[in-house]
Amino acid sequence: MKFKQQFLFIYLAIFLVFSAQTQIAYDTISFETSEQSSGKKGLSLGFLPIIAFDADKGLQYGGLVQLFDMGDGSYYPNPRQQWYIEYSRFTKGSQQFFLTYDIRNLIPNVRMSLAATLMTDQAMTFFGYNGYQAIYQADSVNYWQNRNNKDGMPYEYMTAFYRLDRQAINLKADFVGKLPWKNWFWQGSYLFSNYRYRPIDRAIINKGKPENEQFPVNAKTLYEYYMDWGIILQNEKGGGFVSAPRMGLMYDSRDFEAAPSRGIWAEANLTMAPKFLGTTHAFNRYMLIWRHYIPIPNERLVFAYRLNYQGTIGDYLPYYMMPVFSTIGREWERDGLGGYRTVRGIMRGRVQALDMTFFNAELRWRFVHFQAARQNVYLALNAFLDGGMATRYYDNSLRPPSYTPTPENMLERERMYNKYVNPNRSDAMHMAAGGGFRVVINQNFIIAVDYARPFNKQDGNGGLYVNTGYLF
Repeated sequence: MKFKQQFLFIYLAIFLVFSAQTQIAYDTISFETSEQSSGKKGLSLGFLPIIAFDADKGLQYGGLVQLFDMGDGSYYPNPRQQWYIEYSRFTKGSQQFFLTYDIRNLIPNVRMSLAATLMTDQAMTFFGYNGYQAIYQADSVNYWQNRNNKDGMPYEYMTAFYRLDRQAINLKADFVGKLPWKNWFWQGSYLFSNYRYRPIDRAIINKGKPENEQFPVNAKTLYEYYMDWGIILQNEKGGGFVSAPRMGLMYDSRDFEAAPSRGIWAEANLTMAPKFLGTTHAFNRYMLIWRHYIPIPNERLVFAYRLNYQGTIGDYLPYYMMPVFSTIGREWERDGLGGYRTVRGIMRGRVQALDMTFFNAELRWRFVHFQAARQNVYLALNAFLDGGMATRYYDNSLRPPSYTPTPENMLERERMYNKYVNPNRSDAMHMAAGGGFRVVINQNFIIAVDYARPFNKQDGNGGLYVNTGYLF
């Protein structure tokens, strides 16, 4: 993901105002366990504004709201039901909307989670496939961004060269029920998605930019080259529908969900998307996830790690499904590999392949716990190491053109392919490290700030993320 300049002072100002207007009563300066914290009943509300900037999308503005229903307090620190709503727009037209609802007791012994998302991303990043087989011209892009006089510089150096236009609609209903064995659960789900892909609209991308920074109208983006090279198949290029039942098993021994101190949370699930249910390009995938939370030596310091593997059954997967990580439960479908929910510090979508794996290792230190306005609050710091890579490659070999090119066009076609694709190169681990800060209110509403830098400049310049929750 291209680095976004986040306006942190807005978040800090809200927190400072909250603190200044509240009579803070310290129960103790030492850490309290969840059992020692005061229970909560009824409704609890959390809100965060969203402000960011992207040169190709414009100014982002919006907000997110989380509403927790703690019921009679018997579920605390886990809520009986919860809602998450997030909406934001960019001044050049992109927008994103997320809505989730989660309830534990509507169906006896079954937890139900619903999610609806809409993303119209008019400048989504696209770097190609198979990790380091897709050559990202990091030095060239950085040079172009930092040079005041950009006249005469190659258009491939512009960030817009690595962009495409995507609209994604996702609807899902997930159910998790208890099995006879302690901490074991079954998972069932139905997912409906529609993905529409097309090249960037030059007029939108160039809006408000000086003439020497505008992407040429007749120039190709990397996405358009991938279609020209035959890597993106003609019958897939516009995207398609996904209609998929999913099933899985889960083991969950966490002490509580939002910020666990101990326990194991593991999942294995299968996604089947056949044509007879309405899927445009049929495929099957599986996901294996292992998460472990270890107190050192107690709940004040926690070592948490996650191992994630997503694979394709068979040798076919439509290209528009490669960046999607499919989940069952309260979260919605995520784009990766790279970015806040997968590998922090790595550009969003930097790694796409038939099979991918990633890990997160994190130390979480809860250094102070207090009560403010009758709310349980604690502050925490975290240090982390994230990484991921392609483990089975998508076929990105150069194919004959679907048209009759001139000799000059054929030479240019091959030159650009060799410049941006190296199918003989093996991928390696894309790694980044960083740290963050958390404000946790009533064990559930978590204001999160993370910053990470990649080890390899081919993976970007780093990322600053302001969001809610722990990564896992």
